[in-house]
Amino acid sequence: MARTRVLIPCLLALICGPLFLSGQQPPPAAETAAAETETAPVMIDDMLLFSVRGIAAFPAEDRARAIVRRIRGIASDPKITTDSLKTVVKPDCTEIAAGGILITRVFDVDAALELDNMPRGLLAEVYLQRIREAVEKFRLDRAPDRLLRSGLFAAGATVGFVVLLLLFLWLFRKLVSLIESKTKTRILKLVAKSRDLLKAGKLGKALTDLLRAARLILVLLLVYLFLDFVLSLFPWTRLLSRNLGDYVLRPLGNMGLAIVEYAPNLIFIALVVGVARFALKLIRSLFSGIENKTIEIRGFDHDWAMPTYKIVRVLAVALCAVVIYPYVPGTSSMAFKGLSVFAGLLISLGASSAISNVIAGYTMTYRRAFRVGDRVKIGEHLGDVTDMRLLVTHLKSPKNEEIVVPNSLILNSQIVNFSSVARDKGLILHTNVTIGYDVPWRQVNAMLLMAAEKTPGVRREPKPFVFQKALGDFYIDYELNAFTDSPLTMQQTYSDLHKNILDAFNEYGVQITSPHYEGDPDDRKIVPKERWHAAPANPPADPKDGGKES
Repeated sequence: MARTRVLIPCLLALICGPLFLSGQQPPPAAETAAAETETAPVMIDDMLLFSVRGIAAFPAEDRARAIVRRIRGIASDPKITTDSLKTVVKPDCTEIAAGGILITRVFDVDAALELDNMPRGLLAEVYLQRIREAVEKFRLDRAPDRLLRSGLFAAGATVGFVVLLLLFLWLFRKLVSLIESKTKTRILKLVAKSRDLLKAGKLGKALTDLLRAARLILVLLLVYLFLDFVLSLFPWTRLLSRNLGDYVLRPLGNMGLAIVEYAPNLIFIALVVGVARFALKLIRSLFSGIENKTIEIRGFDHDWAMPTYKIVRVLAVALCAVVIYPYVPGTSSMAFKGLSVFAGLLISLGASSAISNVIAGYTMTYRRAFRVGDRVKIGEHLGDVTDMRLLVTHLKSPKNEEIVVPNSLILNSQIVNFSSVARDKGLILHTNVTIGYDVPWRQVNAMLLMAAEKTPGVRREPKPFVFQKALGDFYIDYELNAFTDSPLTMQQTYSDLHKNILDAFNEYGVQITSPHYEGDPDDRKIVPKERWHAAPANPPADPKDGGKES
Protein backbone atom coordinates (compact mmCIF):
# COMPACT_ATOMS: atom_id res chain seq x y z
CA MET A 1 0.00 0.00 0.00
CA ALA A 2 2.86 2.34 0.82
CA ARG A 3 4.31 1.86 -2.66
CA THR A 4 0.90 2.49 -4.24
CA ARG A 5 0.49 5.77 -2.28
CA VAL A 6 3.86 6.92 -3.62
CA LEU A 7 3.48 5.77 -7.23
CA ILE A 8 0.04 7.33 -7.84
CA PRO A 9 1.19 10.93 -7.16
CA CYS A 10 4.28 10.31 -9.22
CA LEU A 11 2.30 9.11 -12.23
CA LEU A 12 -0.17 11.98 -11.95
CA ALA A 13 2.66 14.45 -11.78
CA LEU A 14 4.38 12.94 -14.81
CA ILE A 15 1.13 13.05 -16.82
CA CYS A 16 -0.02 16.51 -15.74
CA GLY A 17 3.40 18.08 -15.45
CA PRO A 18 3.85 18.80 -19.19
CA LEU A 19 0.35 20.36 -19.37
CA PHE A 20 1.07 22.51 -16.34
CA LEU A 21 4.44 23.60 -17.72
CA SER A 22 3.39 24.10 -21.35
CA GLY A 23 2.56 27.75 -20.80
CA GLN A 24 5.91 28.55 -19.25
CA GLN A 25 9.14 28.93 -21.17
CA PRO A 26 12.49 28.36 -19.45
CA PRO A 27 15.06 31.12 -19.64
CA PRO A 28 17.79 30.42 -22.16
CA ALA A 29 20.48 30.91 -19.49
CA ALA A 30 19.03 28.14 -17.32
CA GLU A 31 18.88 25.82 -20.31
CA THR A 32 22.52 26.49 -21.13
CA ALA A 33 23.59 26.04 -17.51
CA ALA A 34 21.76 22.73 -17.24
CA ALA A 35 23.38 21.48 -20.41
CA GLU A 36 26.80 22.36 -19.09
CA THR A 37 26.26 20.94 -15.57
CA GLU A 38 28.40 18.00 -14.52
CA THR A 39 26.61 15.06 -12.93
CA ALA A 40 27.69 11.85 -11.18
CA PRO A 41 25.74 8.57 -10.87
CA VAL A 42 24.57 7.19 -7.53
CA MET A 43 25.03 3.39 -7.76
CA ILE A 44 24.48 0.66 -5.18
CA ASP A 45 26.19 -2.52 -6.39
CA ASP A 46 25.00 -2.80 -10.00
CA MET A 47 21.84 -0.69 -9.57
CA LEU A 48 21.77 2.89 -10.87
CA LEU A 49 19.49 4.98 -8.65
CA PHE A 50 19.81 8.49 -10.07
CA SER A 51 22.33 11.16 -10.97
CA VAL A 52 23.19 14.25 -8.94
CA ARG A 53 24.85 17.53 -9.80
CA GLY A 54 27.52 19.36 -7.86
CA ILE A 55 28.91 22.79 -7.21
CA ALA A 56 32.44 24.12 -7.16
CA ALA A 57 32.78 23.57 -3.40
CA PHE A 58 31.08 20.16 -3.46
CA PRO A 59 31.69 18.35 -6.82
CA ALA A 60 29.16 15.90 -8.18
CA GLU A 61 31.40 12.88 -7.59
CA ASP A 62 31.93 13.76 -3.93
CA ARG A 63 28.19 14.26 -3.44
CA ALA A 64 27.39 10.93 -5.13
CA ARG A 65 29.94 9.10 -2.94
CA ALA A 66 28.45 10.63 0.20
CA ILE A 67 24.93 9.55 -0.76
CA VAL A 68 26.12 6.02 -1.57
CA ARG A 69 27.92 5.79 1.78
CA ARG A 70 24.77 6.84 3.68
CA ILE A 71 22.49 4.43 1.78
CA ARG A 72 24.91 1.56 2.42
CA GLY A 73 25.03 2.46 6.10
CA ILE A 74 21.23 2.42 6.34
CA ALA A 75 20.94 -0.83 4.33
CA SER A 76 23.53 -2.51 6.59
CA ASP A 77 21.58 -1.62 9.74
CA PRO A 78 18.64 -4.07 10.11
CA LYS A 79 17.07 -1.85 12.79
CA ILE A 80 16.20 0.74 10.16
CA THR A 81 13.16 -0.36 8.17
CA THR A 82 12.29 0.81 4.69
CA ASP A 83 9.04 2.32 6.03
CA SER A 84 11.12 4.82 7.95
CA LEU A 85 12.32 6.35 4.67
CA LYS A 86 10.53 9.69 4.41
CA THR A 87 10.73 13.01 2.61
CA VAL A 88 10.83 16.21 4.65
CA VAL A 89 9.93 19.44 2.87
CA LYS A 90 12.06 22.46 3.72
CA PRO A 91 11.74 25.99 2.39
CA ASP A 92 14.73 25.70 0.09
CA CYS A 93 14.98 21.91 -0.38
CA THR A 94 13.36 18.55 0.22
CA GLU A 95 15.24 16.13 2.47
CA ILE A 96 15.21 12.34 2.21
CA ALA A 97 15.95 10.65 5.54
CA ALA A 98 15.52 7.36 7.37
CA GLY A 99 15.13 7.17 11.14
CA GLY A 100 16.45 10.66 11.56
CA ILE A 101 19.51 9.96 9.35
CA LEU A 102 19.80 12.35 6.42
CA ILE A 103 20.47 10.67 3.07
CA THR A 104 20.32 13.55 0.62
CA ARG A 105 18.71 16.87 -0.16
CA VAL A 106 16.85 17.62 -3.39
CA PHE A 107 17.06 21.21 -4.65
CA ASP A 108 15.22 23.01 -7.41
CA VAL A 109 18.31 22.85 -9.62
CA ASP A 110 18.27 19.04 -9.26
CA ALA A 111 14.71 18.98 -10.52
CA ALA A 112 15.71 21.22 -13.43
CA LEU A 113 18.16 18.56 -14.56
CA GLU A 114 15.35 16.04 -15.03
CA LEU A 115 12.72 18.37 -16.46
CA ASP A 116 12.57 22.14 -16.66
CA ASN A 117 10.56 23.63 -13.73
CA MET A 118 9.79 20.15 -12.39
CA PRO A 119 8.65 20.33 -8.74
CA ARG A 120 11.40 19.16 -6.44
CA GLY A 121 8.89 17.32 -4.25
CA LEU A 122 7.97 15.08 -7.15
CA LEU A 123 11.62 14.34 -7.88
CA ALA A 124 12.22 13.63 -4.16
CA GLU A 125 9.43 11.03 -4.20
CA VAL A 126 11.04 9.33 -7.20
CA TYR A 127 14.43 9.34 -5.45
CA LEU A 128 12.83 7.94 -2.30
CA GLN A 129 11.26 5.05 -4.20
CA ARG A 130 14.57 4.20 -5.88
CA ILE A 131 16.41 4.31 -2.54
CA ARG A 132 13.82 2.03 -0.92
CA GLU A 133 14.21 -0.54 -3.74
CA ALA A 134 18.02 -0.36 -3.48
CA VAL A 135 17.92 -0.95 0.31
CA GLU A 136 15.63 -3.96 -0.07
CA LYS A 137 17.77 -5.43 -2.83
CA PHE A 138 20.97 -4.74 -0.84
CA ARG A 139 19.66 -6.68 2.16
CA LEU A 140 18.24 -9.52 0.05
CA ASP A 141 21.53 -10.06 -1.81
CA ARG A 142 23.48 -10.21 1.45
CA ALA A 143 21.21 -12.57 3.30
CA PRO A 144 23.22 -15.54 4.74
CA ASP A 145 21.18 -18.20 2.94
CA ARG A 146 21.49 -16.28 -0.35
CA LEU A 147 25.26 -15.94 0.02
CA LEU A 148 25.62 -19.63 0.98
CA ARG A 149 23.67 -20.69 -2.10
CA SER A 150 25.75 -18.38 -4.32
CA GLY A 151 28.96 -19.79 -2.83
CA LEU A 152 27.84 -23.36 -3.52
CA PHE A 153 26.95 -22.43 -7.10
CA ALA A 154 30.37 -20.76 -7.54
CA ALA A 155 32.20 -23.82 -6.15
CA GLY A 156 30.23 -26.16 -8.40
CA ALA A 157 30.83 -23.92 -11.41
CA THR A 158 34.57 -23.85 -10.66
CA VAL A 159 34.80 -27.64 -10.44
CA GLY A 160 32.74 -28.02 -13.59
CA PHE A 161 34.89 -25.45 -15.41
CA VAL A 162 38.15 -27.20 -14.51
CA VAL A 163 36.78 -30.61 -15.53
CA LEU A 164 35.35 -29.21 -18.76
CA LEU A 165 38.60 -27.40 -19.57
CA LEU A 166 40.75 -30.50 -19.01
CA LEU A 167 38.32 -32.62 -21.04
CA PHE A 168 38.34 -30.04 -23.84
CA LEU A 169 42.15 -29.92 -23.95
CA TRP A 170 42.34 -33.72 -24.02
CA LEU A 171 39.77 -33.97 -26.80
CA PHE A 172 41.53 -31.22 -28.71
CA ARG A 173 44.86 -33.09 -28.60
CA LYS A 174 43.14 -36.20 -29.90
CA LEU A 175 41.48 -34.14 -32.64
CA VAL A 176 44.81 -32.59 -33.68
CA SER A 177 46.48 -36.00 -33.85
CA LEU A 178 43.59 -37.34 -35.93
CA ILE A 179 43.65 -34.38 -38.32
CA GLU A 180 47.43 -34.59 -38.74
CA SER A 181 47.28 -38.32 -39.49
CA LYS A 182 44.47 -37.81 -42.01
CA THR A 183 46.04 -34.82 -43.75
CA LYS A 184 49.69 -35.91 -43.78
CA THR A 185 49.33 -38.04 -46.91
CA ARG A 186 47.32 -35.33 -48.69
CA ILE A 187 49.90 -32.69 -47.83
CA LEU A 188 52.71 -34.83 -49.24
CA LYS A 189 50.72 -35.35 -52.46
CA LEU A 190 50.08 -31.61 -52.71
CA VAL A 191 53.78 -30.89 -52.21
CA ALA A 192 54.68 -33.40 -54.93
CA LYS A 193 52.23 -31.83 -57.36
CA SER A 194 53.55 -28.33 -56.66
CA ARG A 195 57.10 -29.44 -57.58
CA ASP A 196 58.58 -28.28 -54.30
CA LEU A 197 56.97 -24.85 -54.49
CA LEU A 198 55.18 -25.77 -51.29
CA LYS A 199 56.96 -27.22 -48.28
CA ALA A 200 55.40 -29.99 -46.23
CA GLY A 201 56.86 -28.61 -43.01
CA LYS A 202 55.44 -25.14 -43.62
CA LEU A 203 52.01 -26.48 -44.54
CA GLY A 204 51.92 -28.68 -41.47
CA LYS A 205 53.03 -25.79 -39.26
CA ALA A 206 50.36 -23.53 -40.77
CA LEU A 207 47.66 -26.13 -40.06
CA THR A 208 48.93 -26.62 -36.50
CA ASP A 209 48.98 -22.86 -35.88
CA LEU A 210 45.42 -22.59 -37.16
CA LEU A 211 44.24 -25.33 -34.80
CA ARG A 212 46.06 -23.71 -31.89
CA ALA A 213 44.41 -20.37 -32.64
CA ALA A 214 41.00 -22.09 -32.63
CA ARG A 215 41.85 -23.76 -29.31
CA LEU A 216 42.86 -20.44 -27.77
CA ILE A 217 39.62 -18.77 -28.87
CA LEU A 218 37.50 -21.59 -27.43
CA VAL A 219 39.42 -21.57 -24.14
CA LEU A 220 38.99 -17.80 -23.82
CA LEU A 221 35.27 -18.21 -24.50
CA LEU A 222 34.98 -20.84 -21.75
CA VAL A 223 36.88 -18.58 -19.33
CA TYR A 224 34.60 -15.66 -20.18
CA LEU A 225 31.42 -17.69 -19.60
CA PHE A 226 32.77 -19.03 -16.30
CA LEU A 227 33.77 -15.59 -15.00
CA ASP A 228 30.51 -14.03 -16.13
CA PHE A 229 28.47 -16.65 -14.25
CA VAL A 230 30.54 -16.66 -11.05
CA LEU A 231 30.83 -12.86 -10.83
CA SER A 232 27.07 -12.46 -11.31
CA LEU A 233 26.36 -14.58 -8.18
CA PHE A 234 27.68 -12.02 -5.67
CA PRO A 235 26.52 -8.44 -5.23
CA TRP A 236 30.07 -7.09 -4.89
CA THR A 237 31.10 -8.38 -8.35
CA ARG A 238 27.79 -8.22 -10.22
CA LEU A 239 28.63 -4.88 -11.83
CA LEU A 240 31.94 -6.29 -13.02
CA SER A 241 30.06 -9.22 -14.55
CA ARG A 242 27.80 -6.87 -16.49
CA ASN A 243 30.76 -4.86 -17.78
CA LEU A 244 32.97 -7.88 -18.50
CA GLY A 245 31.80 -8.09 -22.09
CA ASP A 246 32.41 -4.37 -22.60
CA TYR A 247 35.98 -4.73 -21.35
CA VAL A 248 36.67 -7.16 -24.20
CA LEU A 249 34.31 -6.02 -26.94
CA ARG A 250 34.71 -2.27 -26.53
CA PRO A 251 38.45 -2.21 -27.40
CA LEU A 252 37.78 -4.55 -30.32
CA GLY A 253 34.93 -2.33 -31.45
CA ASN A 254 37.11 0.77 -31.18
CA MET A 255 39.80 -0.98 -33.19
CA GLY A 256 37.26 -1.96 -35.83
CA LEU A 257 35.89 1.59 -36.06
CA ALA A 258 39.41 2.99 -36.28
CA ILE A 259 40.24 0.57 -39.08
CA VAL A 260 37.06 1.52 -40.96
CA GLU A 261 37.79 5.22 -40.54
CA TYR A 262 41.38 4.79 -41.69
CA ALA A 263 40.49 2.42 -44.54
CA PRO A 264 41.18 5.01 -47.31
CA ASN A 265 44.52 5.91 -45.73
CA LEU A 266 45.42 2.26 -45.29
CA ILE A 267 44.58 1.58 -48.94
CA PHE A 268 46.84 4.47 -49.99
CA ILE A 269 49.65 3.18 -47.76
CA ALA A 270 49.26 -0.34 -49.17
CA LEU A 271 49.43 0.99 -52.74
CA VAL A 272 52.55 3.07 -52.04
CA VAL A 273 54.28 0.15 -50.33
CA GLY A 274 53.31 -2.22 -53.16
CA VAL A 275 54.65 0.13 -55.84
CA ALA A 276 57.85 0.66 -53.84
CA ARG A 277 58.41 -3.09 -53.43
CA PHE A 278 57.86 -3.69 -57.15
CA ALA A 279 60.26 -0.88 -58.08
CA LEU A 280 62.90 -2.21 -55.67
CA LYS A 281 62.63 -5.67 -57.24
CA LEU A 282 63.27 -4.19 -60.69
CA ILE A 283 66.20 -2.16 -59.37
CA ARG A 284 67.65 -5.22 -57.65
CA SER A 285 67.41 -7.21 -60.89
CA LEU A 286 69.35 -4.43 -62.66
CA PHE A 287 72.14 -4.33 -60.11
CA SER A 288 72.28 -8.13 -59.87
CA GLY A 289 72.89 -8.18 -63.60
CA ILE A 290 75.70 -5.67 -63.19
CA GLU A 291 77.20 -7.72 -60.36
CA ASN A 292 77.04 -10.91 -62.45
CA LYS A 293 78.56 -9.02 -65.43
CA THR A 294 75.53 -9.74 -67.64
CA ILE A 295 74.91 -5.98 -67.85
CA GLU A 296 77.80 -3.66 -68.61
CA ILE A 297 77.81 0.08 -67.85
CA ARG A 298 80.92 1.95 -68.94
CA GLY A 299 82.85 3.33 -66.00
CA PHE A 300 80.74 1.44 -63.45
CA ASP A 301 82.62 -1.37 -61.69
CA HIS A 302 80.66 -4.54 -61.00
CA ASP A 303 81.84 -4.45 -57.37
CA TRP A 304 79.83 -1.28 -56.92
CA ALA A 305 76.54 -2.98 -57.83
CA MET A 306 75.25 -4.22 -54.46
CA PRO A 307 76.55 -1.26 -52.38
CA THR A 308 74.84 1.09 -54.84
CA TYR A 309 71.65 -0.96 -54.65
CA LYS A 310 71.69 -0.67 -50.85
CA ILE A 311 71.99 3.11 -51.11
CA VAL A 312 69.13 3.26 -53.62
CA ARG A 313 67.04 0.99 -51.40
CA VAL A 314 67.57 3.22 -48.35
CA LEU A 315 66.65 6.31 -50.37
CA ALA A 316 63.55 4.60 -51.78
CA VAL A 317 62.41 3.47 -48.34
CA ALA A 318 63.01 6.95 -46.93
CA LEU A 319 61.02 8.53 -49.77
CA CYS A 320 58.21 6.01 -49.23
CA ALA A 321 58.18 6.80 -45.49
CA VAL A 322 57.95 10.53 -46.19
CA VAL A 323 55.03 9.99 -48.57
CA ILE A 324 53.00 7.72 -46.26
CA TYR A 325 53.89 9.48 -42.99
CA PRO A 326 50.85 11.84 -42.96
CA TYR A 327 48.54 8.86 -43.58
CA VAL A 328 49.85 6.66 -40.74
CA PRO A 329 47.37 6.50 -37.81
CA GLY A 330 48.55 8.31 -34.70
CA THR A 331 51.29 10.40 -36.31
CA SER A 332 49.55 13.62 -35.26
CA SER A 333 49.45 12.62 -31.58
CA MET A 334 51.81 14.24 -29.10
CA ALA A 335 53.07 10.82 -27.96
CA PHE A 336 54.18 9.93 -31.49
CA LYS A 337 55.84 13.31 -31.92
CA GLY A 338 57.65 12.88 -28.61
CA LEU A 339 58.90 9.45 -29.65
CA SER A 340 60.09 10.89 -32.97
CA VAL A 341 62.06 13.62 -31.20
CA PHE A 342 63.50 11.09 -28.74
CA ALA A 343 64.56 8.77 -31.57
CA GLY A 344 66.16 11.69 -33.40
CA LEU A 345 68.15 12.64 -30.31
CA LEU A 346 69.32 9.05 -29.85
CA ILE A 347 70.47 8.84 -33.46
CA SER A 348 72.19 12.22 -33.43
CA LEU A 349 73.96 11.69 -30.10
CA GLY A 350 74.64 7.98 -29.97
CA ALA A 351 75.03 6.91 -33.58
CA SER A 352 77.52 9.48 -34.87
CA SER A 353 80.41 6.99 -34.87
CA ALA A 354 78.28 4.33 -36.56
CA ILE A 355 77.21 6.76 -39.27
CA SER A 356 80.82 7.84 -39.85
CA ASN A 357 81.80 4.18 -40.22
CA VAL A 358 78.97 3.59 -42.71
CA ILE A 359 80.02 6.59 -44.79
CA ALA A 360 83.63 5.44 -44.64
CA GLY A 361 82.61 1.95 -45.77
CA TYR A 362 80.84 3.26 -48.85
CA THR A 363 83.69 5.67 -49.56
CA MET A 364 86.19 2.80 -49.58
CA THR A 365 83.93 0.78 -51.86
CA TYR A 366 83.86 3.49 -54.50
CA ARG A 367 87.55 4.29 -54.06
CA ARG A 368 88.29 0.63 -54.89
CA ALA A 369 91.10 0.61 -52.34
CA PHE A 370 90.75 -3.16 -51.94
CA ARG A 371 88.28 -6.00 -52.32
CA VAL A 372 87.58 -9.31 -50.61
CA GLY A 373 90.56 -11.66 -51.02
CA ASP A 374 93.23 -8.95 -51.31
CA ARG A 375 96.37 -8.96 -49.17
CA VAL A 376 96.54 -5.49 -47.61
CA LYS A 377 98.34 -3.57 -44.92
CA ILE A 378 96.19 -1.03 -43.05
CA GLY A 379 98.30 1.00 -40.66
CA GLU A 380 100.15 -1.65 -38.69
CA HIS A 381 97.73 -4.45 -39.56
CA LEU A 382 98.68 -6.93 -42.32
CA GLY A 383 96.22 -9.53 -43.53
CA ASP A 384 93.81 -10.83 -46.16
CA VAL A 385 90.43 -9.11 -46.57
CA THR A 386 87.72 -11.65 -45.66
CA ASP A 387 84.65 -9.44 -45.36
CA MET A 388 83.70 -5.82 -46.02
CA ARG A 389 80.72 -4.51 -44.05
CA LEU A 390 79.14 -1.12 -43.57
CA LEU A 391 80.74 -0.52 -40.18
CA VAL A 392 83.90 -2.66 -40.10
CA THR A 393 86.29 -4.62 -42.32
CA HIS A 394 87.50 -8.10 -41.36
CA LEU A 395 91.11 -9.17 -42.00
CA LYS A 396 92.78 -12.54 -41.48
CA SER A 397 96.43 -12.16 -40.54
CA PRO A 398 99.14 -14.60 -41.74
CA LYS A 399 98.98 -16.05 -38.19
CA ASN A 400 95.25 -16.87 -38.66
CA GLU A 401 94.22 -13.99 -36.42
CA GLU A 402 90.96 -12.17 -37.16
CA ILE A 403 91.43 -8.41 -37.19
CA VAL A 404 88.33 -6.19 -37.13
CA VAL A 405 89.14 -2.66 -38.25
CA PRO A 406 86.54 0.19 -38.09
CA ASN A 407 85.95 1.72 -41.50
CA SER A 408 86.46 5.25 -40.18
CA LEU A 409 89.97 4.24 -39.06
CA ILE A 410 90.70 2.76 -42.51
CA LEU A 411 89.56 5.97 -44.18
CA ASN A 412 92.14 7.95 -42.20
CA SER A 413 94.97 5.40 -42.51
CA GLN A 414 97.51 4.53 -45.17
CA ILE A 415 96.51 1.45 -47.16
CA VAL A 416 98.99 -0.80 -48.96
CA ASN A 417 97.33 -3.25 -51.35
CA PHE A 418 99.66 -6.07 -52.38
CA SER A 419 97.10 -7.70 -54.70
CA SER A 420 95.56 -4.99 -56.89
CA VAL A 421 98.49 -4.55 -59.34
CA ALA A 422 99.76 -8.12 -58.84
CA ARG A 423 96.74 -9.49 -60.76
CA ASP A 424 98.14 -8.10 -64.04
CA LYS A 425 101.77 -7.06 -63.54
CA GLY A 426 102.81 -9.06 -60.51
CA LEU A 427 104.04 -8.00 -57.08
CA ILE A 428 107.75 -7.19 -56.68
CA LEU A 429 109.34 -8.86 -53.68
CA HIS A 430 112.62 -7.26 -52.58
CA THR A 431 115.31 -8.09 -50.06
CA ASN A 432 118.70 -6.55 -49.20
CA VAL A 433 122.18 -7.87 -48.49
CA THR A 434 125.31 -5.84 -47.62
CA ILE A 435 128.64 -7.18 -48.93
CA GLY A 436 132.15 -5.78 -48.58
CA TYR A 437 134.05 -4.02 -51.37
CA ASP A 438 136.43 -6.95 -51.83
CA VAL A 439 133.68 -9.10 -53.45
CA PRO A 440 133.00 -8.42 -57.18
CA TRP A 441 129.61 -6.89 -57.70
CA ARG A 442 129.03 -9.00 -60.80
CA GLN A 443 129.49 -12.14 -58.70
CA VAL A 444 127.01 -10.86 -56.06
CA ASN A 445 124.44 -10.03 -58.76
CA ALA A 446 124.80 -13.44 -60.32
CA MET A 447 124.37 -15.25 -57.00
CA LEU A 448 121.28 -13.20 -56.13
CA LEU A 449 119.68 -13.86 -59.54
CA MET A 450 120.52 -17.57 -59.22
CA ALA A 451 118.76 -17.68 -55.83
CA ALA A 452 115.70 -15.95 -57.31
CA GLU A 453 115.46 -18.44 -60.21
CA LYS A 454 115.43 -21.37 -57.76
CA THR A 455 112.66 -19.92 -55.59
CA PRO A 456 109.10 -21.32 -56.04
CA GLY A 457 106.50 -18.62 -56.63
CA VAL A 458 108.91 -16.24 -58.41
CA ARG A 459 107.94 -15.42 -61.98
CA ARG A 460 110.40 -16.02 -64.81
CA GLU A 461 108.96 -13.09 -66.74
CA PRO A 462 109.56 -10.30 -66.03
CA LYS A 463 112.99 -11.42 -64.94
CA PRO A 464 114.41 -10.66 -61.48
CA PHE A 465 116.87 -7.78 -61.27
CA VAL A 466 119.39 -6.35 -58.77
CA PHE A 467 119.98 -2.78 -57.68
CA GLN A 468 123.15 -1.47 -56.04
CA LYS A 469 121.30 0.82 -53.72
CA ALA A 470 124.16 2.45 -51.90
CA LEU A 471 127.95 2.57 -51.72
CA GLY A 472 128.41 2.82 -48.02
CA ASP A 473 131.53 3.61 -46.04
CA PHE A 474 132.28 -0.07 -45.43
CA TYR A 475 130.05 -2.13 -47.72
CA ILE A 476 127.78 -2.12 -50.76
CA ASP A 477 123.99 -2.43 -50.30
CA TYR A 478 122.49 -4.83 -52.88
CA GLU A 479 118.70 -5.13 -53.42
CA LEU A 480 117.22 -8.18 -55.16
CA ASN A 481 113.83 -7.65 -56.84
CA ALA A 482 111.69 -10.56 -58.03
CA PHE A 483 108.11 -10.74 -59.36
CA THR A 484 105.38 -13.01 -57.94
CA ASP A 485 101.76 -13.72 -58.85
CA SER A 486 100.73 -14.83 -55.38
CA PRO A 487 100.72 -12.02 -52.79
CA LEU A 488 98.87 -14.28 -50.33
CA THR A 489 101.97 -16.50 -50.03
CA MET A 490 104.52 -13.70 -49.99
CA GLN A 491 105.83 -14.68 -46.52
CA GLN A 492 106.61 -18.21 -47.69
CA THR A 493 108.15 -16.87 -50.90
CA TYR A 494 110.37 -14.52 -48.89
CA SER A 495 111.46 -17.40 -46.68
CA ASP A 496 112.35 -19.61 -49.67
CA LEU A 497 114.18 -16.73 -51.35
CA HIS A 498 116.33 -16.11 -48.25
CA LYS A 499 117.16 -19.81 -48.02
CA ASN A 500 118.35 -19.87 -51.63
CA ILE A 501 120.43 -16.71 -51.13
CA LEU A 502 122.20 -18.32 -48.19
CA ASP A 503 122.82 -21.50 -50.19
CA ALA A 504 124.21 -19.56 -53.19
CA PHE A 505 126.62 -17.45 -51.13
CA ASN A 506 127.78 -20.49 -49.15
CA GLU A 507 128.28 -22.50 -52.34
CA TYR A 508 130.66 -19.88 -53.81
CA GLY A 509 132.40 -19.02 -50.56
CA VAL A 510 131.17 -15.44 -50.18
CA GLN A 511 130.45 -14.23 -46.68
CA ILE A 512 127.27 -12.24 -46.10
CA THR A 513 128.75 -9.70 -43.74
CA SER A 514 128.68 -5.99 -43.18
CA PRO A 515 132.32 -5.09 -42.42
CA HIS A 516 133.20 -1.93 -40.52
CA TYR A 517 136.39 0.14 -40.85
CA GLU A 518 138.93 -0.09 -37.99
CA GLY A 519 142.20 0.75 -39.79
CA ASP A 520 144.00 0.68 -43.12
CA PRO A 521 144.35 -2.94 -44.31
CA ASP A 522 147.65 -4.45 -45.42
CA ASP A 523 146.20 -5.25 -48.81
CA ARG A 524 144.05 -2.86 -50.77
CA LYS A 525 140.36 -3.88 -50.80
CA ILE A 526 139.89 -3.86 -54.57
CA VAL A 527 138.77 -6.48 -57.07
CA PRO A 528 141.33 -7.16 -59.83
CA LYS A 529 139.95 -7.29 -63.34
CA GLU A 530 140.65 -10.99 -63.74
CA ARG A 531 138.19 -11.63 -60.93
CA TRP A 532 135.43 -9.39 -62.27
CA HIS A 533 133.56 -12.38 -63.69
CA ALA A 534 134.13 -14.88 -60.91
CA ALA A 535 131.67 -17.75 -60.89
CA PRO A 536 128.77 -17.80 -61.25
CA ALA A 537 128.97 -14.52 -63.21
CA ASN A 538 129.07 -14.94 -67.00
CA PRO A 539 131.96 -13.27 -68.89
CA PRO A 540 131.07 -10.89 -71.74
CA ALA A 541 130.83 -12.23 -75.28
CA ASP A 542 133.89 -10.18 -76.38
CA PRO A 543 136.17 -8.90 -73.62
CA LYS A 544 137.55 -6.15 -75.85
CA ASP A 545 134.25 -4.44 -76.50
CA GLY A 546 132.98 -4.96 -72.89
CA GLY A 547 130.04 -7.11 -73.89
CA LYS A 548 126.88 -7.32 -71.81
CA GLU A 549 127.52 -8.35 -68.25
CA SER A 550 125.35 -10.27 -65.82
